[in-house]
Amino acid sequence: MGLKGKLVASIEVKCRGHLFHDLYQTKPRHICNISPDKIHHFNIHKGESLKAGSVIGWKFNHDGKVKVTKQLIEAIDDENKSFTWKVIGGDTLELYNSFTITASFENDWATWTFVYEKKTEDTPEPLTLLGFVLDVTKDIEAHLLK
Repeated sequence: MGLKGKLVASIEVKCRGHLFHDLYQTKPRHICNISPDKIHHFNIHKGESLKAGSVIGWKFNHDGKVKVTKQLIEAIDDENKSFTWKVIGGDTLELYNSFTITASFENDWATWTFVYEKKTEDTPEPLTLLGFVLDVTKDIEAHLLK
């Protein structure tokens, strides 16, 4: 069993990917209002806008616990409607030495990719966290379809 892993999940969405991309790039604070039972707070720690090199933070409810994450925006690809965030602080790093999240919103698909290195062999795969981001994606989709 290896310590490094990669999980990928895609779900079909009824609204175009550019709507998701625009929300994450220009109005991520609204996600707290769209999915308040899951996402509690968003802030920018470093940088004045959301661009590569900015550091952002989220406070969220996962597995029945309030958790935090601090992430470096590594890349924003407007053409492919994708983002890459590297986790640099927070609860996720208690279990993983490294954790990178890529979200792609192309056409009618939302795809989430986690690349990570577990601290120990006994560390679980981040399946519930992947389920969490898929649930938030469904909440955003429902909001965008209103």
